[in-house]
Amino acid sequence: MKQLASELKNHLEDDVTTLCNAWRVTRRDGIVLGFTDHDNSLEFDNTIFVPESGFLPSAARSELGLNVDDGEVVGAFSSDAITESDLAEGRYDNALVEVFLINWQDPNSFLKMRTQEIGEVSFGDHIFRAELRSLAHKLDQPQGRVYSRRCSADLGDDACKINLDTAQYKASGSVVSASDDRSCVISGLSAFDAGWFRHGLLTWQSGQNANLSVEVLDHSADDNQITMKFFSPLAHVPQIGDTFTVTAGCSKHFDTCRHKFANTLNFQGFPHLPGSDFAYGYADGATVHDGRPLVTS
Repeated sequence: MKQLASELKNHLEDDVTTLCNAWRVTRRDGIVLGFTDHDNSLEFDNTIFVPESGFLPSAARSELGLNVDDGEVVGAFSSDAITESDLAEGRYDNALVEVFLINWQDPNSFLKMRTQEIGEVSFGDHIFRAELRSLAHKLDQPQGRVYSRRCSADLGDDACKINLDTAQYKASGSVVSASDDRSCVISGLSAFDAGWFRHGLLTWQSGQNANLSVEVLDHSADDNQITMKFFSPLAHVPQIGDTFTVTAGCSKHFDTCRHKFANTLNFQGFPHLPGSDFAYGYADGATVHDGRPLVTS
């Protein structure tokens, strides 16, 4: 149960109230923005809440228990607040949103209604819609160890132990040409075999995509031309001369760990785990039963 300050409690009991909504958005990079549906800017809790963004709430649903509450906010793009490029670049993905009820005549009289995270974002025609999810959605994420044939570690993390900062696994390059936001022709990787950076992570160092990262779908080399394709579209089409760094990729299969990285001792999967069809297997005279694994990687 929420505890109301005496000033706000008394105001809510009046015949006429002066209430409005406010949202405080804290991005993962630490930038804090405040918005309100009131006509004028409000300042409280060390944050200035501005009306220029045109934030409007939709109907919100709350349920008892651990069900995920959801809601939505709608707003107009503003050069001083949220821009289309900010959303396309993922700068608001999983941002923390605090929702307040305020007495606009006395902004220090407010109530924090709930804390949520931004989920799916869509935009178009200078309008954006952001899904708001309660923090209970984190309970839907896998916790603990996952048993599968593929490795559960991320290449280069504490479990994997591969040092991605070595020249063998990291390189720099620049864009030679690009016709769309899903691929580009690059230079600087001629010393590496085709496919070495497949499933790797490419981070832009300059250009409109600077500081953004994207997973590499394919790394090919044909007719002295090296091409990178990406799993997801970039926020901006790369321009000639844009620079980047890229790290080697791992398919998370045991053979890749053994032959590409010589790192089998740190493999975090179970390559000999039987598949679902194993339950239908049976012993017969044609099968050699000598204790070797019945399945391989």
